[in-house]
Parts: sequence; structure tokens; C-alpha cells
Amino acid sequence: MAQQGKQPQGREALLKSYNRRLKDDVKSILDNFMEIVKLGVVEEETQIGRMTQVEEINFQIQVRSANMVRAAESLMKLVADVKQYLILNDFPSVNEAITQNSQIFKTRSQEADQKLMALRDDMASDLYELEEEFYSSIYKEK
Repeated sequence: MAQQGKQPQGREALLKSYNRRLKDDVKSILDNFMEIVKLGVVEEETQIGRMTQVEEINFQIQVRSANMVRAAESLMKLVADVKQYLILNDFPSVNEAITQNSQIFKTRSQEADQKLMALRDDMASDLYELEEEFYSSIYKEK
């Protein structure tokens, strides 16, 4: 009974965790993309040299794009986790598949039994005929 009470809470916590990860990763991608777009704005000349600005912007773009890649990889991991959770914890579907396979195998087993019974009957009939022929030929020779 205690196990049943913990099951839904664990499931709810897991689903909330998935939802939080999804929101955080999408927000990270969006924020970093917006910052990269902002870096594309041409600024007026300042005291910092042009090459220094270019290097700084280049570094910021690399960091932001690395953050976007990390968030995208995290989203792909999240999708894999959700798929795995669904596959492992979708008991009604698993039970239905087991029931269907069981029914198919029972039907095949019955068909095989019927074929074996028919084959046994045919073999018994043929054996009877062969025995009659054999014994009748023995008695004819005597």
C-alpha cells in the first residue's frame, strides 16, 4: 500500500523535473540567441581598438553558441529520457502487447496441435494398412 502512495508522487516529481529542464533549456537557447543577435549591432568608434572589439565579440559569440549547443544537447537527452520513461513505464501498452502475443501463440499452438493430430491419424491409418499387407503376405507364403 505504501508503495502505491509513493508511485504517483515520484511520477509527478519526475514530470515536473522534465518540464523544468525543458523550460530552462529552451530559455537558455533563446537568451543566448538574442545576445548573439545583439552583438551584431555595429557600434560607433570608441577608445577600444576595432580589432579588440572584434575579438571580444567573437569570443562572446563562441561562448553563447557553446551555451546554445549545450542546451540543445540537453534537450536531446531530455527527449531520450522521456522516451525511455514512456517505454519502461507504459504498463497498459506492455500488458496489451503481451496479451496479444499470448493469444497469437495460443492460436498457433492449437493449429500445430490440429496438424499433428491429423498427421498422427494419417500415419496410424497408413501403418494399419502396411501391417495388414505385411501380415497377409506372411500368411500367403505359408
